[in-house]
Amino acid sequence: MKRYIILLLVFILFCVPKSVSATNEGYEMVTKVPKEDIVLYAKKMNGLYRDFKIDFKGETYFRPFWINDTNPTYAPKLFYEDINEDGKKELIITLTKGYGSGLLDEEVYVYRYTNGLIDVIVDNPLAIIYKNVKTKLTTEKAEINLGDKVSIIDTKSIEPSHLFEDIGFGSIIDYEVINKNLMVRVSGQITPAMFVGDIIITYE
Repeated sequence: MKRYIILLLVFILFCVPKSVSATNEGYEMVTKVPKEDIVLYAKKMNGLYRDFKIDFKGETYFRPFWINDTNPTYAPKLFYEDINEDGKKELIITLTKGYGSGLLDEEVYVYRYTNGLIDVIVDNPLAIIYKNVKTKLTTEKAEINLGDKVSIIDTKSIEPSHLFEDIGFGSIIDYEVINKNLMVRVSGQITPAMFVGDIIITYE
């Protein structure tokens, strides 16, 4: 997944396949793909899901180091779609590492199947942004440059002491699969409580 499209919106394996009959002791089902034999299990420990297990069409894969909050609103998500248009579906799993006021930190895992689930590398969205987007923040304006597109937001009404040194990215990282496209929304932040827009990245 080395190719991607960026859209700017502004506003004020550790794994060895095992038989599916492997024990489920201590595990609970977290989510599944409807009408597909794909289920994600985990153990609930101290308010977190840990020690994940993927049951994929009769094969079992363990992911002992994954974590996700047990809050149902931020439960892991499973998608099974052909996101690279090669005629074969990929398994996409999103996990929420942290959330709160002005915070949503998700990570994504993508697998293709070739005699077992094979990891597909997904470029870090922050690395994509730092490579392709230029920003500038002053007491007058917040400026975002993406290629030949420039977006400017007035910051004169904001207390200067509240402003960051530059527009920050990383507090909101939100993955989705929409119309068979893997997408991530990364919000730009100029104060501890104010966001000025979203960078939308579509992986090709």
